[in-house]
Amino acid sequence: MKETPLSNCERDFLLKAIEEKKRLDGRQTYDYRKLKIVFGTDFGCCFVELGKTRVMAQVSCELVAPKENRPNEGIMFFNIELSPMASPAFEQGRQSELLVKLNRQLERCLRNSKCIDIESLCVVSGEKVWQIRVDVHMLNHDGNLMDAASIAAIAALCHFKRPDVGIQGNEVTVYSAEERDPIPLSIYHMPISVSFSFFQQGTYLLIDPCEREERVMDGLLMIAMNKHREICSIQSSGGIMLLKEQVMRCSKIASVKVSEITELISKALENDKAARKAGGRCGFAESMPQERITALKKDETAVGMTDVSQRADDIIQKAAATPQTNQPLVVPVPGVGQVGQGLQNSWGIEEDEQDAEEEISSDEQDDSKETKMEVEQNKREQGDVVEISDSEEEEVVILDPETADPKDKEETFQSTSSHQKGPAASKKVRQKMKRRV
Repeated sequence: MKETPLSNCERDFLLKAIEEKKRLDGRQTYDYRKLKIVFGTDFGCCFVELGKTRVMAQVSCELVAPKENRPNEGIMFFNIELSPMASPAFEQGRQSELLVKLNRQLERCLRNSKCIDIESLCVVSGEKVWQIRVDVHMLNHDGNLMDAASIAAIAALCHFKRPDVGIQGNEVTVYSAEERDPIPLSIYHMPISVSFSFFQQGTYLLIDPCEREERVMDGLLMIAMNKHREICSIQSSGGIMLLKEQVMRCSKIASVKVSEITELISKALENDKAARKAGGRCGFAESMPQERITALKKDETAVGMTDVSQRADDIIQKAAATPQTNQPLVVPVPGVGQVGQGLQNSWGIEEDEQDAEEEISSDEQDDSKETKMEVEQNKREQGDVVEISDSEEEEVVILDPETADPKDKEETFQSTSSHQKGPAASKKVRQKMKRRV
């Protein structure tokens, strides 16, 4: 997965801030981020936090056969792992250009500088030597991985202790920590890498760049140095041309930073040694009650809660009543809604028309029912035969031809013809029949 590129606005903002000697996290040009060193429960386990960049280093050892050209020297092996947990841009099981560069720089910084006595790792010349393996895992990536990796690796090597070994003839016996105390490594000096980033072809310089600053930089200079001001390795990347004065200036700044970091590592080692001697908890067991397992935990901020209620009452009393801007809801006619006053609307016109039509139809139905009841009553009294049809298409009243009067026949014919003409005419005929009855 490729990393998300920066937009042009973000790039211009970062470069403009660097020109004004301002950084995103509020640091100055030559300031390091907050550095924290914590050791694990086992010897040789070290966690380093450089800002939000988090690195873990673990040292292990085993007995192996030495190299043919160096039978009296032990073996140093370094391995850096960039897991997708640290950044989505890292891919599992694939060596990227950044991984190869970090691994080579770490080997130059620690192994080629002869900071460890390799000959003391020999057990039997030409047969058995100790192989020291340093595994560096990137837990979170926020820039300047090389500096964090070098600090974690050298601190883990200083904290590591190998098992004691006994030789009897051709037999080699490795004693556990309960049988014999483990032996620390022989370390001559502690080389530490310091990174410098250059912007706009070397015009501006920053130390300890973060991840966003690394994206917009033009070049990078890494100087590995110890507290004796001895340069162990130096590497430049990015293809920029640096002057002699710039390199000398960076070396002077690096000497100051290396001395501060070396002192911090020494204090962390002393504190861990004192805690183990006192029998207190250390490493993972100590981090559990203190809740330091999470990588990006923010420090707690104290908040005063003494006079909150009194302040709230004062604010409520001083606050003025908010004016009512919304107009009330006006209902001029039941079933009609109106917001505001003096507004014309036609919401209820169609409903009024429908109500009128429903009233007319209900009146017609009532009249037809009354006519039917009256005719049936007359039939019972006079014995006439009457047939009434309530269908919508026609409404015919047929009287018995033997008893019916000619006038009734004329009215029946008029009612039939009037129904064909329309409902209004039929209604008039019904009214006449009512009067006659």
